[in-house]
Formats: sequence, C-alpha cells, structure tokens
Amino acid sequence: MSNQHAEPAGKPGRYQRSAAGLVASLVVTVIGVLALLYFMGLFRPDFEAKPEAVDYLETVQSVQGAGLRPPYPPSLPEGWIATGVEVSIEKPQLFMLRMLTDDDRFVAVRLEQTSVGALLAAWVDEDTATAAGYTVPASIARPVAREWKGYTDDGGDSAYAAEVAGGTVLVFGSAPAADLRTIVDSLVTTPVPAPEKKPEKTAS
Repeated sequence: MSNQHAEPAGKPGRYQRSAAGLVASLVVTVIGVLALLYFMGLFRPDFEAKPEAVDYLETVQSVQGAGLRPPYPPSLPEGWIATGVEVSIEKPQLFMLRMLTDDDRFVAVRLEQTSVGALLAAWVDEDTATAAGYTVPASIARPVAREWKGYTDDGGDSAYAAEVAGGTVLVFGSAPAADLRTIVDSLVTTPVPAPEKKPEKTAS
C-alpha cells in the first residue's frame, strides 16, 4: 500500500499564477480590446456618419403646388449636398433648406413670417453683431432680394438677411461668408421645372 501524502491545509495548489503574469495577461487583453475598438472606428476622430443627400427640388416643387413660393437654389455648388428640408404651408408659413458644403460646413436658407431679429436670435445668436451687408450683382437677373444685411456672432458664424413678400429670408451657417453669398446669388422663386419624361419604348 503506497503512502499518499495529503497536501497540508492552507497550502496552495501546484498551479499558481504569479502576480506579474496576471498583470501581463490583463494588459494583453486590454490592448486587444482597444485595437478592436480602433478598427471599428470608435476612436477615430473622423468616424461620423455623413448624412445622405435629399432631393430638395422635389420638395420645393410639391410646396409650390400648395401655394408657397420659397427661395431656393436651383442647383448646388459641386460637392455640396442638401441634407434636409423643413416646410409648413400652414400659417405662419416657413421653409428651411439645410446643406453641407464640400468641406462639411453647414449652410441653411430659411424663410419665415417673422422679423430679422427673431430669426437671428433663434438660428444664429441672440447677440449677433452687424457685419458688412451684401448687394447682389446687377448681372444676376431677378434675384430674390437685391440688398442683404450682414450679421456675425462670436463663434464665427455668418448670416445674411433680407425682407421679402413672404416674410424674412435668412441665409446662415458655419461656412465662410463667401459660400453664403454664393447661395444668396443663386436663390430663385421660379417654378421648379418638371422632370423630362423619357420616351416610351415601342415594340418592334
């Protein structure tokens, strides 16, 4: 009969992980998780879902059919996209077109039946300062408004406002003032042309 020696009470088993080994294992695990998160884009500074472009001309055409004549750009500069349209044909009527420039700066056009001061306070800043105004060049036929007042705020946002028959138009955003003026110059209220119908194929 062989002698079996029992382990003394309180003595740890034969497999014993050192404290250094445990720390090293945890470090490897953390590094692996961080690497996974990085490749998923969670720590990337440019990981932002870019909004999809919307067909704002289709919306403008619809509200024109309901009797609203909002100012809108018939086309956008290259690389720009429209990201959203807000419309109310009930009084007080309003229209707002949101855009992103080719370098992801925000620009918007808003028509509302309210004062310039109310629009500035709501969409730019309550403490806007008067900036240089802008006159649409005479070479541009039938502009929405010829004279525009300029505004700015401490955060660097700019705005141009003009009073029109339907209320007040505000062109504003974080984009440079030159980009805002590009939109100001392009604004029209003319009917959106109907899309060209493709000729139907006839059976041969």
